[in-house]
Amino acid sequence: MTDSRALASPRALISGVTGQDGHYLAARLIEAGITVHGVVGPSRSVESVSAPGFVGHELDLTDAAQVRALVADVAPQHVFHLAGLSSVGRSWTDPVATVDVNAVSVTAVLDACLQFQDETGDPISVVNASSAEVFAGSSESPQDESTAIAPTSPYGVSKALGHMMCQVYRRRGLQATNAILYNHESPRRPATFVTRKITAAAAAIAAGEQDRLTLGNLSLRRDWGWAPDYVDAMYRMALHGKGDDFVVATGESHSVAEFVETAFAAVGITDWRAHVEIDDELNRPADSADMVGDATRARDVLGWQPTKTFEQIVTSMVNADRRQEQNS
Repeated sequence: MTDSRALASPRALISGVTGQDGHYLAARLIEAGITVHGVVGPSRSVESVSAPGFVGHELDLTDAAQVRALVADVAPQHVFHLAGLSSVGRSWTDPVATVDVNAVSVTAVLDACLQFQDETGDPISVVNASSAEVFAGSSESPQDESTAIAPTSPYGVSKALGHMMCQVYRRRGLQATNAILYNHESPRRPATFVTRKITAAAAAIAAGEQDRLTLGNLSLRRDWGWAPDYVDAMYRMALHGKGDDFVVATGESHSVAEFVETAFAAVGITDWRAHVEIDDELNRPADSADMVGDATRARDVLGWQPTKTFEQIVTSMVNADRRQEQNS
C-alpha cells in the first residue's frame, strides 16, 4: 500500500473530471500545486484532460472493490465526487440507472475513503456534489441547509440518497461535506442543458444559421450561478477542516424567459419571442416552479461569494458560442 505521508505532493481525486465542474476544479487544484487524479467511467476517456500534475483513471465507480483499490493506490488528501447522471429530464426516462449510478457511486467512494482512513490513520476530506433538487418539493423559499429534503424526481431522489449517505459517513468519523449546488453554468455546459441550448441558439440565430428555438415552460425560475465560483466553494470546503453541509447559490432566481431575453439581447435581438416556440412535450413531470438558495453559511464560514451576475453569466456563454460559430 502507498504511504501517503512519504509522497511529496498533495493529491486530490476527482470523479467526473471531464465534466464542467471537473474541468474547472482540476485546473484550480493543479494551479495550487496539487497532483490531480481524475476518474471517468469505462465508456469515457480522460484523454481530453492533459496537464502537468494530472493522472487519469478509467473505472466503474459503482464497483466498490475498484474504488477501494484506487483510493488505496492514490492515497489522496482530498476527494471530490462529482460524477453521475446529471440530467433531471433523463432521470424520468431511465430512473433505475440514475439511482444506481448516482447513489451507489457516492456510497462506494465514501466507504473506500473511510476504510483507507481507518487503516492508515491518514485523514481524507470528501466533498460530495449534492444538488438543489433534493429540496425541489419543499414549500420553503429560499432553501438553506436546514430545509427538509423533499425530492420530486428520480434524479433528486438519487442525489438525496447520496447526500444522506455523506451525513452517515460523517457521523462515522469521515470529513465528508455535501456541496448543495444550485444551477451553475459556463461555456463548458453541455448542449443537453436548457441554458446552453438557449445561448447556442441565440448565437446561431444571430449568425443566420438557425431560425427557431424550441423550449418548454418559460416561467420556471432557477438560481443560476457561475460554475468556476461553485468550484471555488468546493475547494474551500475541502480545506475547511471538518465535514459539513453548505448551500452554494446566488440567492437570486430568474425565469427561463429572462434567460432567453438576456441571451438574445447579448446578440442584439430585442424581439426574442419572434424566434421562440413552445412545445409542451418538453415539460418535465413535477418540476418545481421556483428554486432559490440561501448561501449565508458558505459566505460566513468559508468566506465564499459569487463573482458574476446573472447577466454576466449569460453573456459570457453567448459570447463563447458566438466565437464557436465564427470558427466553425
